[in-house]
Amino acid sequence: MTDLSLHIATERPASDEAGLRDYWQLLKPRLMSLSVFTALVGLLVAPGGLHPFLGATSILWIALGAGASGALNMWFDADIDRVMKRTRKRPIPAGRVAPGDALALGLFLSGVSVVMLGLTANWVAAGWLAFTIFFYAVIYSMWLKRTTSWNTVIGGLAGAFPPMIGWAAATGGTPLEAWLLVALIFMWTPPHFWALALFVKLDYHAARIPMLTVTHGRAATRRQALLYSVGLVVVSLATSVSSIGGPLTLAVALVLNALFLRAAWAVWRRDDAASAADGHAAEKAMFKLSLVYLFAHFAVFVAEAALGPWGGW
Repeated sequence: MTDLSLHIATERPASDEAGLRDYWQLLKPRLMSLSVFTALVGLLVAPGGLHPFLGATSILWIALGAGASGALNMWFDADIDRVMKRTRKRPIPAGRVAPGDALALGLFLSGVSVVMLGLTANWVAAGWLAFTIFFYAVIYSMWLKRTTSWNTVIGGLAGAFPPMIGWAAATGGTPLEAWLLVALIFMWTPPHFWALALFVKLDYHAARIPMLTVTHGRAATRRQALLYSVGLVVVSLATSVSSIGGPLTLAVALVLNALFLRAAWAVWRRDDAASAADGHAAEKAMFKLSLVYLFAHFAVFVAEAALGPWGGW
């Protein structure tokens, strides 16, 4: 179970006055930008569309919801953030923001984002946004992340929902195509984060986070990354032949999947000695390619939709 005593005991008040930059960092802007991008794609490719002003404000509330999730995650994870080299300079572990302030900000933005999305778009989208915030802050941060190596797989759903929220904001529904967008991010998340975990393993060890690299070792992580990459290819091709895809989407998907499978295969074939010898070059290459992979997939969905009657099947 989650070690709440450790979490509470390591909270401490801010030692320096926090600035706007610190509160901005609490919102995890990189994670927020991914949520905004994929939600926007979901909104743009959904049939019927939405008035530009309502669409823009809907994306704003989704962004605030993503930021709220980030603030709540940073509040709860302050204890392990202090241990990990890549997170110890975050506002709370560095002592620039008090834990209570981060919690208050996260709760406030959660309420505002959900209510305003409901009023701006519809309550289906707002309901999914509320569920996403709850899933990331409670199911993932408070439970899965600290208790099971399935944290990356199941927890990946939190980051997979934004395109469906964008689609629901535009249409009030969540058809198969919206779920295919969710499935694409869901299958992409494990190999993306496992590639990262393969070259930051010591950080996870120090923080006692049961990442797959820690609980099952690097060889098992490489194998699982390859298996999930194969599953990702299947979902990618399914989206390509759906109503949101088309010849252009299929062509891009074939190229991206070939590159990604080659990268996953290269990572799978390595051992610890080879990986350490070149500074985890293959793992880092796969991680960087995964970012291009997701961006290019979602960008081509928008391009396909923009082509209108000249695109699609």
